[in-house]
Amino acid sequence: MTSKILSIGRIQLRATDGLILATLAFFTVLSVLFMVEGWVMLVLKNVAVAAAYVVFNAFSERVQHKFWRFFVRVAAVTLTYAYLFGAVDKLQLIIHDRWLDEYVTDFEQYIFGVQPTLWLQEYTTPALTEWMMFSYVIYVPMYPVLCGIIYYLHGELAMEDYFFTLGFTNILCDIGFILFPVAGPLPYIGHLYTVPLDGYVWTYLGELMRSQLHYIGGTIPSPHCAAATIMWIMAYRYYRPAFYVLIPIVLSLYVSTFYGRYHYVTDAVLGVAVAFVALTFVPIMVKLWERIGSGIPVPVNVEKPTRGAT
Repeated sequence: MTSKILSIGRIQLRATDGLILATLAFFTVLSVLFMVEGWVMLVLKNVAVAAAYVVFNAFSERVQHKFWRFFVRVAAVTLTYAYLFGAVDKLQLIIHDRWLDEYVTDFEQYIFGVQPTLWLQEYTTPALTEWMMFSYVIYVPMYPVLCGIIYYLHGELAMEDYFFTLGFTNILCDIGFILFPVAGPLPYIGHLYTVPLDGYVWTYLGELMRSQLHYIGGTIPSPHCAAATIMWIMAYRYYRPAFYVLIPIVLSLYVSTFYGRYHYVTDAVLGVAVAFVALTFVPIMVKLWERIGSGIPVPVNVEKPTRGAT
């Protein structure tokens, strides 16, 4: 990851910052051009989030204590990525004026001869549901925990590599929601499910995520699968033991997305594919940033990342 920083007056932006602010601006322009429902409020919220992000970013640059510098940076970036996921909600139908689920269900019926999310009901048990929901929910704490491991072992440049790659992957997924809007299994074929997803603590948390954090759409490609793939690869790059620990969790996470009726199988496959597309284009994006960055050095306590460290 590049250490170059773009200076705009007193504002200093790293590549991750530029990516976030450019995406907020892009979503704001789309909101105005297509005058989506509640577009005025959406624009105001986007501007407010951008301003808050710049302030927090400036604050994090001035923090000297290693932990608090990490904490502020992680909080600002992670929360803004989460906001971007929600900000694309009203933009999903600006190109198509309806959901396109039938194309996905017809395709999967042709390939598998069944609807996979419905077929899995034959194997649904509380114990299996609990494990699948654990795999699905653990993604949330895995995000900052792995980031912390990378930061403390390899420094800020490695952390920025993690942030930028994850962010670019998530943004590609957000754009996918607009290009091919799909409502998801429960909104589209929910009436066909006959077996409830009974479980325990992790199942409760998974259903809480569904009811409080998700919306209709946000489906294809699966951000869960895309981001989990990036985290897994970053673990391989920067801390190999975590990569091996995550093998059963990430593989189960892929299945949990359609077992838990959050996504179709197609969404999961395309989510993994998008992760590799992002990995291909990130070096190009970084080189573009280097052309406009001013080359301000990173803090002296930052170590250059060592790939493949164990």
